[in-house]
Amino acid sequence: MLKIVRRLLPEFGTTYGPAGDGPFPGILILHGSEGGYSGWSHRLAVLFAAHGFLAYPHAYSRGGNAWNAGAIEEVPLDRTADALSALREFPPCSGRVGLYGLSRGGEHALLLASLMAREGQAGQADALAAHAPADVICGSFDARSFRDSGDPGWQAWDAASRAWSWRGSSEGLKPTTPIEIERYSGPVFLSHGVEDATWSVAMTRRLSARLGERRGHIETHLYEGEGHLLRSEAENLHHERLLRFFTRCLGQGGEA
Repeated sequence: MLKIVRRLLPEFGTTYGPAGDGPFPGILILHGSEGGYSGWSHRLAVLFAAHGFLAYPHAYSRGGNAWNAGAIEEVPLDRTADALSALREFPPCSGRVGLYGLSRGGEHALLLASLMAREGQAGQADALAAHAPADVICGSFDARSFRDSGDPGWQAWDAASRAWSWRGSSEGLKPTTPIEIERYSGPVFLSHGVEDATWSVAMTRRLSARLGERRGHIETHLYEGEGHLLRSEAENLHHERLLRFFTRCLGQGGEA
């Protein structure tokens, strides 16, 4: 019997979930600069599906394909908000939806949650998790110009170009602007490798300190000796914690 089933979320893309009619709690996954076609976000979606969730890996990078990660430039966050609503209304979904982003996807998740909360927009995520995120808005990234750290011309992101847009404009989303995640009132899960050389763990520490001053459930996990990508033992522990968080916040129908 096939225990993990692909279902098409109309106008968006593939979801992964348990067999049967559900309903299952949903999780929208936001990839990092590796792009939506690299397979990492789909791998995560299958992991969530194996534990009773309906997971949708949202490919938001612009111009990406199987050979090119694409660009994170003027990405319309409204489109992600629409995907969140579509997943919530998808018949196999229970109506409760979490948001999980990694690296630039973590920034994406935090920023979207803060903007929706600022406007009091309906359909906000019921729970939010971010691994190795930035605490400020970063500039754009284009995989075509990527260089390894230390190479001539290396930069983590382009400070002169905007990564995100909201309501058709990027004017309020300038690089280095703090992400006002404290506006979001739902439960938050933050995590980071302490030895991360790509995005400093200091950013997650600052986010955790700011969120600790407001009501609402928050948990922060810092992985000693780990870099931007967690090794096997730390990743296994991270996934156990992440699954417990979403199960507690969203409920779930049991392992597939």
